[in-house]
Amino acid sequence: MQHFVVWLVALLISWSSWVYAQEDANYLLGPGDKIIIQVYGEEELKIETQLTDSGKINYPFLGEIMAKGLSIKQLESRIYNGLKGDYFVEPNVFVGMVEYRPFFIHGEVKLPGGYPYQPGMTVNQAVALAGGLTERASKEKIFITREANKSKQENANLNTKVNAGDTITIEQRFF
Repeated sequence: MQHFVVWLVALLISWSSWVYAQEDANYLLGPGDKIIIQVYGEEELKIETQLTDSGKINYPFLGEIMAKGLSIKQLESRIYNGLKGDYFVEPNVFVGMVEYRPFFIHGEVKLPGGYPYQPGMTVNQAVALAGGLTERASKEKIFITREANKSKQENANLNTKVNAGDTITIEQRFF
């Protein structure tokens, strides 16, 4: 039953991720993000792709485009500018998020692993996805390693915001 609940929560998060992506203008694309690109009236220019470690996508007419580090709107603009003029008079380009790259949680949680990210997520919500804390978990020894700076570990608490690609570590408490 517990696995079903985790599966159901993960399904709801991945569905709602597409909706929330449009609201989160500060979100920067990175490896593992799955996006959809469409040009109105041009079905052959519709692609759904996942960013690889290189952060590049291969788009018809334009070739390789660096998407890593761009917002959805910046990527939309880059494709629009690439298609405008040479290929189309006024292309109507849409870029949307299909699935965010996961965050990871390990240590003293019941179901450690990678889980779908959702904008605005806190450590407490991440713990809930991971089945809750174990009986030996410390609520004071929580650390986050941010994707942008993997060599530095930050102190965190249950209300700390989580970003896509982050790794959360919950350590044991002393009895």
